[in-house]
Amino acid sequence: MHTSKKIAATIAATLMVGTVLVGCGNGNSSSSKGTTHTVAMVTDGGSIDDKSFNQSSWEGLKAWGKEHNLKKGVNGYNYAQSNSDADFTPNINKLIKAHYKTIIGTGYKVAPAITKAAKQNPKTNFVIIDDVVKGKNIASVTFKAEQSSFLAGVAAAKTTKTNKVGFLGGVKSEVITSFEKGFVQGVHAVNPNIKVDIKYVGSFSKADLGQSMASAMYNNGEDVIFHAAGGSGAGAFTAAKSLAKNGKKVWVIGVDQDQKADGAYKGGNVTLASAVKEVGNAVQDIANKAMKNKFPGGKTVTYDLKSKGVSLVNDNMSSEAAKAVQQYQQKIIKGEITVKAK
Repeated sequence: MHTSKKIAATIAATLMVGTVLVGCGNGNSSSSKGTTHTVAMVTDGGSIDDKSFNQSSWEGLKAWGKEHNLKKGVNGYNYAQSNSDADFTPNINKLIKAHYKTIIGTGYKVAPAITKAAKQNPKTNFVIIDDVVKGKNIASVTFKAEQSSFLAGVAAAKTTKTNKVGFLGGVKSEVITSFEKGFVQGVHAVNPNIKVDIKYVGSFSKADLGQSMASAMYNNGEDVIFHAAGGSGAGAFTAAKSLAKNGKKVWVIGVDQDQKADGAYKGGNVTLASAVKEVGNAVQDIANKAMKNKFPGGKTVTYDLKSKGVSLVNDNMSSEAAKAVQQYQQKIIKGEITVKAK
């Protein structure tokens, strides 16, 4: 009985490996039996409608599924929602047991769990979004946020009436510093005499502190604030809307997702533009690479303006500001301007 079980298991394993190899090697897997590549993602502690990385990743995964006529589920694409950091490893293990060929972690917080799982499961592809980790079967996905931040700086410089603008960061780190540095370069490319006030909340989840800091910046004469502060940045919108309702013309530049809705109030909108990381585009691209047996394991894949990995969304810019943004965007894409992240 034991021997027959062993033989059956060996046959099943052989068939499964065959399916993986065929699935990875076929770019149009949807119509052929046994050639489907499957992809799933693990959220980083938020839901798939968080207006940030999780939502963007899921939209990209759904777009990939639609592209190949795949459905949500074990034979196509799926997600596992993490309600806390403690859920990362159980969620990843659940997806491994369901035989997903490529598993995506949607943020740097998932990196340790992804790294550990990748070592234990060398035949599964793993992806980490917005971080760089080592592993032969891990693809690290990063974004040139400094480029879209540069364009945010151009928009701010072309909009300010006071020649004073601000940057509100969350927790000071290499990633957030790249937003700050890009923004300052963009502002000064337009006008080196504009003063840029730089402040850090010290948290990504203190909207009340973000609000009080943004209020102080606006009261100091800064009329455009670019935030890269996550949940703390919601406070910048609250501060701006409060002033706008009383007739003061101030703006916020959003981050990661198009934050136009966050700037809406009765009678107007305070969102000037949004510096977006096109996480969904990256997820779709990596899923296609994996499907075609071109998974970039052990490599860092960086998405920039040229590859449409980052962008500046025009929410309420003037035609003059929008035109300037387009001109500088082309200069960056052509390599005429190099934006420094540090």
